Amino acid sequence: MSTQDQHGRGRSRPDRPRHRSARLVAAALTVLAALALPQQAEAKESDAVLTVAVAQSVDSLSPFLATRLVSTSINRLMYEYLTDYDPGDAHPVPGLATRWKPSADKLTWTYTIRSDATWSDGQKVTAEDAAWTFNKMMTDEKAATANGSFVAGFRKVTAPDPTTLVIELKKPQATMTALDVPIVPKHVWEKVGDFGTFNNDKTFPVVGDGPFVLTGYKPDSYVRLKANKNFWRGAPKFDELVFRYYKDQDAAVAALRKGEVSFVAGSPSLTPAQAASLQGVKNIKVNDAPGRRFYAIATNPGARARNGQKFGDGDPSLLDERVRHALFMAVDRRTLVDKVFQGHAVEGQGYIPPRFATYFWKPSAAQELAYDPAKAAQLLDRAGYRKNADGKRTGKDGKPLTYRMLCHATDPNDKAVGQYLKEWWGKLGIGLTLDCLDNVTDPWLAGTYDLAFDGWSVNPDPDFVLSIHTCAALPATPKDTAATDNFICDRTFDDLYARQLAEYDPVERATLVKQAESRLYDLGYMNVMAYPNAVEAYRTDQIASITTMPRKAGNIYGQDGYWSWWSAVPANSADSSGGSSSTGVVVGVVAGVVVLVGAGVVLGLRRRATAEDRE
Repeated sequence: MSTQDQHGRGRSRPDRPRHRSARLVAAALTVLAALALPQQAEAKESDAVLTVAVAQSVDSLSPFLATRLVSTSINRLMYEYLTDYDPGDAHPVPGLATRWKPSADKLTWTYTIRSDATWSDGQKVTAEDAAWTFNKMMTDEKAATANGSFVAGFRKVTAPDPTTLVIELKKPQATMTALDVPIVPKHVWEKVGDFGTFNNDKTFPVVGDGPFVLTGYKPDSYVRLKANKNFWRGAPKFDELVFRYYKDQDAAVAALRKGEVSFVAGSPSLTPAQAASLQGVKNIKVNDAPGRRFYAIATNPGARARNGQKFGDGDPSLLDERVRHALFMAVDRRTLVDKVFQGHAVEGQGYIPPRFATYFWKPSAAQELAYDPAKAAQLLDRAGYRKNADGKRTGKDGKPLTYRMLCHATDPNDKAVGQYLKEWWGKLGIGLTLDCLDNVTDPWLAGTYDLAFDGWSVNPDPDFVLSIHTCAALPATPKDTAATDNFICDRTFDDLYARQLAEYDPVERATLVKQAESRLYDLGYMNVMAYPNAVEAYRTDQIASITTMPRKAGNIYGQDGYWSWWSAVPANSADSSGGSSSTGVVVGVVAGVVVLVGAGVVLGLRRRATAEDRE
């Protein structure tokens, strides 16, 4: 969550043939997707429309609540942040702020807010809008649901004049040029009553200052965005952007073949079989690049709230670190990369993907929980979970160990990996039941699971994905929603997290981040199996060019910014130049509609109360 984080899933065994009935269902879903668009959503023939098929439904259109990748991606299109990430190397570049300067002690940051930005209703964007946004998050816990970690260290935020924003800190904070917080219009949002229930999805158009303006939304059906012709960076070239949700990913791929959608992202990636089927197809380009996500096993560490109250029903055996380590040591990550991802992934190590070289960490040979089923069995024996006469490991109560694993119904990879885990853990004497659901969020928030498939999109700055494992990220009470990804609360990790956040020296900070990753690895609550590639495809007869991030070899969907959709050029445009997927940032972009058909809820950027999904 973030981002993905909050997470985005949807894959299946690539070698499993589809039955005729399944194909009919897929076709029916495609028809339903088209019927779900209201008549007013249809663009005029003269309009340039970019249609994106996605595998995740919107949780909220409020930037204070949105936790899923698709939702946070939409927010990036609707609202500017103080700074953006350069699409080339992700260094900070001006966004709503044209420049920024810290005081000598770096406890006061002064931002110059651009004077050429306007809200879509014609009012000027001012520093007061930014100050109000941050102050609301600082004073209203519900408004801090999605991005509260960014303002936790703020002491005071003021706007002495329309183009000056001043943020005073309690202590140094290294994320001051990477505050991933959408700035909203004060004159609109100050009228909102309950920030915990307001989803920003009833009155249109929604006032924003980003490259696109939200003009329509139907839950689990569509979100419509139109080009903001007055966007300060330049108007998009597409008139509308359409994201359609497909619960059946094969149906989405079929829609791409037919030209019914312009782009397919997968959930969050295409399966190897789907990508292979599109290779060489006329007018279709497959983008396969190192991803910004990790794919992991999460174990329930005993769900709890900040008030100390425990809840949920996670298996108590998983509170034993030896059991958690044993489970992961029985996972053959190389086989998963070769057989499930078919090479479109890298074997998992630490928490942050290798794409982010500054913060990428991997365990030493002595520390690594390498594939070793025999040693895993010994760990279980020493922990007191021995096999009975039937070859089943038994718990302290004498009952066989059988774990429930949350699985995303829309993610074929979850199901495929789950079958391998059943086999490998079965040899250890441990049973596994896959709970494949359209909505895994509810049981996850309630702590009613033992294990879960987890994954997040990581930002160039690692703070957010680390923050979701701090004690401060736990819900205030069992009834509350919070930023926590998996109810982890470890004081040693918290100390490392706080130290990296306060460290401005990039080398020293990277060292602390890696130490925090090391601690998270040793705890064994989060075991990263793979770093999947970003595998996606688009029609070159609809999209002439579009920016990847990074430009040289990066993803299109779920970027750290709006560069892809903002830069996209229609194939029939006078500016069309042929169809590279990495042409640099072009002024002008996509306008949009996000159409979500079905009710599949993906946890892939499941940033809970903040991100994964962060993007």
